[in-house]
Amino acid sequence: MTVALELRHARVRYGPLEALHGVTLAAPGPGLTVLLGRNGSGRTTVLRALAGTVPLSGGAVLWEGTDVTRVPAFERARRGLCLVPERQAVFGSLTVRENLELAATAYDVALDAYPQLAPLLARRAGTLSGGEQRMLALSRALLARARVVLVDEPSQGMSPTVAARTYTLLASLDACVVVAEQRLPPVLHGRAAVVYELRRGAVLFSGEAGELRRGEAAARTRPRSGPSPSG
Repeated sequence: MTVALELRHARVRYGPLEALHGVTLAAPGPGLTVLLGRNGSGRTTVLRALAGTVPLSGGAVLWEGTDVTRVPAFERARRGLCLVPERQAVFGSLTVRENLELAATAYDVALDAYPQLAPLLARRAGTLSGGEQRMLALSRALLARARVVLVDEPSQGMSPTVAARTYTLLASLDACVVVAEQRLPPVLHGRAAVVYELRRGAVLFSGEAGELRRGEAAARTRPRSGPSPSG
């Protein structure tokens, strides 16, 4: 596995609260990495730390072996990193067409990926549904031809069919792709993907998607220990 992006013993603080407690992880490139965890687990903070939109209070960020901890977010973007946040990922006052044209003058690839956007080209992005806005935001990421793509909840608001297509598109990119989800999407159960499960700012599990599924299945079938017999 060729590692593209790494966190090493990363710590992030929001005021007096520490959100990441020495997180270490490695994302292959090209390849798909999934960060799992409930709200407050630290998965969004990991994406922001990789993108440079929050500073580390300890540890390091490495990109292809080079320490970029102190490289600002705009410079990481210039070098080919694209972050798609969960909220405010599109320019709401611009039309769908204008949003796409900011990424590339020719955007047929985006409409091939998400044909639902074609009849919406003249609409202002802020009037789209949540799922439509996610499609638009991801289309801009596809058009950017980035070396690293970071996406917070890529399938939010999408139908199962569109969500499956989204993950097929992300997995086919010639890039290091890191996504954050609350739980492993069904479409990834049979795919090769690196998985990290986070809880309260620390890594609880790291491995392949299949290992996580087998562990969950074993936990469900494991008998619960009852009270000890008296006497």
